[in-house]
Amino acid sequence: MLILLFFKNLFSSDSMTSEILKEIRKVIASKIPENVEITKVEFEGPELVVYTKNPEIVAEDGGLIRTLAKELKKRIIVRSDASALLDPEKTIEKIKEIVPEEAKITNIYFDDVTGEVIVEARKPGLVIGKHGSTSKSIIKHTGWVPKILRTPPIPSKIVEKIRKLLRRESKKRRQILRNLGCRIHRQPKYENDWARITALGGFREVGRSCLYLQTPNSKILLDCGVNVAANDEKNAYPYLNIPEFILDEIEAVVISHAHLDHSGFVPYLYHYGYRGPVYCSAPTRDLMALLQLDHIDIAEREGRELPFNAKDVNKCLKHTITLEYGEVTDITPDIRLTLHNAGHILGSAILHLHIGDGQHNLVYTGDFKYEKTRLLEPAVTDFPRLETLVMESTYGGKEDIQPSREMAEKRLIKVIYDTIKRGGKVLIPVFAVGRAQELMVVLDEYIKSGILEEIPIFVDGMVWEATAIHTTRPEYLSKTLSDQIFHYGYNPFTSEIFNKVSSSDERKDVVEGEPCVILSTSGMLAGGNSVEYFKWLCEDEKNTLVFVGYQAEGSLGRRLQKNRRDITFEENGKMKVYKVKMQIETIEGFSGHSDRKQLMKYVHNLSPKPEKILVCHGNAYKSLDLASSIYKKYRIETRAPLNLEAVRIY
Repeated sequence: MLILLFFKNLFSSDSMTSEILKEIRKVIASKIPENVEITKVEFEGPELVVYTKNPEIVAEDGGLIRTLAKELKKRIIVRSDASALLDPEKTIEKIKEIVPEEAKITNIYFDDVTGEVIVEARKPGLVIGKHGSTSKSIIKHTGWVPKILRTPPIPSKIVEKIRKLLRRESKKRRQILRNLGCRIHRQPKYENDWARITALGGFREVGRSCLYLQTPNSKILLDCGVNVAANDEKNAYPYLNIPEFILDEIEAVVISHAHLDHSGFVPYLYHYGYRGPVYCSAPTRDLMALLQLDHIDIAEREGRELPFNAKDVNKCLKHTITLEYGEVTDITPDIRLTLHNAGHILGSAILHLHIGDGQHNLVYTGDFKYEKTRLLEPAVTDFPRLETLVMESTYGGKEDIQPSREMAEKRLIKVIYDTIKRGGKVLIPVFAVGRAQELMVVLDEYIKSGILEEIPIFVDGMVWEATAIHTTRPEYLSKTLSDQIFHYGYNPFTSEIFNKVSSSDERKDVVEGEPCVILSTSGMLAGGNSVEYFKWLCEDEKNTLVFVGYQAEGSLGRRLQKNRRDITFEENGKMKVYKVKMQIETIEGFSGHSDRKQLMKYVHNLSPKPEKILVCHGNAYKSLDLASSIYKKYRIETRAPLNLEAVRIY
């Protein structure tokens, strides 16, 4: 093909990019109807943007864009030329005529930079219409290309903040994407005859996950997290001070999911000058910003200084490019990225990286769950090609066999029942993202079915905000749950049994009130409001503390699991000892991580089988035990590298 041959003979420069676009335009001109006038073609990040005076004709021909994308091997977006746009006020009137009232439109905004009309609605499917018919009608009658967003059923401050930021910074963001487009679509300078991974954090440990992938033409980071349970900076942050890591040379950062041990250090990169893209799913972007800002807020309240601030989170948001599962995207001249469902938390992704012209394929699981849960579908095992797998080992030890989800649920309900019966309160420290929402669905189901009596369930502020984001992205939830929301109109997260708590006075009222269940962050009692609840409740034997997630070494949660009953806190410059009398329960089976059986089953079901496996995200014993077991059973070369080790994968 002409266009592909042309790519192979280009050099890295703006002028050469212009030549590429000229050739692309010729290909487009040969494929589109004669009555379609193309005014401009340009790269914006990984996407090819085509501007036309006839967007309605392109919209009507659904197969045209697919044909062009296949021919050019590019992601294509069609936008209207400014001359084709109807006056905004008339456009609003026309949209309200076209879209049925049942869609419940809440806001309409215009982006003059992109020629998009942003429509927020409570039922976005009705704005799209069957096979996109309503959207096409909007384009036909107004010229504006609709970008349709769901209005959160639970109001979300972070979603509103992000949407406002992206609208306000649209012009700057477009320039960022144009500059990035030139970098991505340049010709590789060197032959792709090797690739290697350097472990910068999260190997033979849990926390601060960070992998440095290098090829002759690209340098990218896979995750960039913090260890929130670490006692000092040396163990809290990734090893970004190695000689070969030069911030200016990093071309992309890819985030598997929003938890701080995978995303919490990304703002640091922007604080010190990184201006490249961050790739992740849309829910990960929203949840990541929420957790990063909360991390900064907690540090400020505790008098700790972090090496970044809230402004750096905003910089990150401006540079973030969101991808859908299964969407193949060029992120550097020699690396293509595809996200696949990881089943860990909302929007969590297994990263598939296609390196070079088919030379090597790397899959990084991040954290994953190979089991269908109430909240999410199980992790994906099928990939087009796979040579190297990097997988987690949080529960990789031989003894790490978790009970079934059904058994875990029954035990939780019994603990709650027994505590309420004796007049106590149940405190469940949870990660704001994932376990909290899983438990909310479980509690709603058991109360709705009458198995558990209706009792007050208090959801603290941070958990509530994360839940609001879940209501914004129901398409990422399990098929059972999304069908329940889309087809039956019932959303468990909006159930009246859940009560929002967002102030100290409200927390005090909860503690002094009737028997109840409290869901609050942080999940390891390493900070957050769960610590305050713990102080109020721990000296009363009627109460129960329930752990449903991983408790890292060094965290208060782990110390309590080890039966420490005298806990000291610094308060007003003095040390205060709390005598822990409350019942302490650890209920396994709710984890968003795969247990030992699921990890081994995941390797067994991988298609195709990898040639090499690197094990990460587990303590030294678990990582080594899992690596050894995989090798013995499947005879696949398997290693558990140390932090700072570099492994050649090709």
